[in-house]
Amino acid sequence: MTVLVLLVVGCAAILHASWNAVLRGGADKQWSMTLMMLAIAGITAIGAIFLPWPNAESWPYVIASAIIHIGYNLSLVRTYRAGDLSQTYPISRGSSPLLVTLGAAIFASEEVSLAAAIGITLVSGGILSLALQGKGIRADFLPAALMTGVLIGAYTVVDGIGVRLSGNSLSYANAMFLLWSVSAPLLYFGMRSRPPPYTRTQTMMALAGGLVSLLAYGMVIWAMQYDAMGMVSALRETSVVYAAIIGRIFLRERLTPQRVGSCVAISIGAACLAA
Repeated sequence: MTVLVLLVVGCAAILHASWNAVLRGGADKQWSMTLMMLAIAGITAIGAIFLPWPNAESWPYVIASAIIHIGYNLSLVRTYRAGDLSQTYPISRGSSPLLVTLGAAIFASEEVSLAAAIGITLVSGGILSLALQGKGIRADFLPAALMTGVLIGAYTVVDGIGVRLSGNSLSYANAMFLLWSVSAPLLYFGMRSRPPPYTRTQTMMALAGGLVSLLAYGMVIWAMQYDAMGMVSALRETSVVYAAIIGRIFLRERLTPQRVGSCVAISIGAACLAA
């Protein structure tokens, strides 16, 4: 993995942890997600005026990714409602790098080196081990958490293939985000009669979270042009380490020896990917 790709995906991981923290803290998570989508729709609508459209070959992937992302939105909100975040988040994020690696091998004939395979395994294993700490895993939230992981894997592989056909990563990302962000609010208003009462601060936080999520995944889409999808996915999911650090500094959450050990394993895996 080149230094530039490593730095870009590392920054994306930090941003990813940040916007998920905004979503988790929302009083009404589905409305927070909808506000995020509205912010993305506004920016990408402006982007569509100035950017060229991606190549025609990539449009099936643009459409497929937007549809999968809508399902991901619903699954993510349900996951955050269903169980403890300390368990649901690691299960969702930890399962996706292995699924992306498998999907990329099947659909894009990608191969990874032994060091990269070890790195992906360490990152996924370290993340999943976070879910096994503390209270036992409840069966009621496992389906939602695992489905979220499957959908993450699906849209990552779709976007990894699509961006390589697009001719312009920024155009591809903008088109996909625009289609996704316009469709998702329509679904919300079809499910709910009216939005909940949100303060100005809550609204602004959610809108800002949408812009951060746009930047974070846009970086990942760009990176998948140059490196294996599984490697990029695994490096992105090191966001759980940043989430643990954010929780310790700002939320005064405990960092147990077991949690530190998991973070160390994730960091070693990331080092293998960077080699």
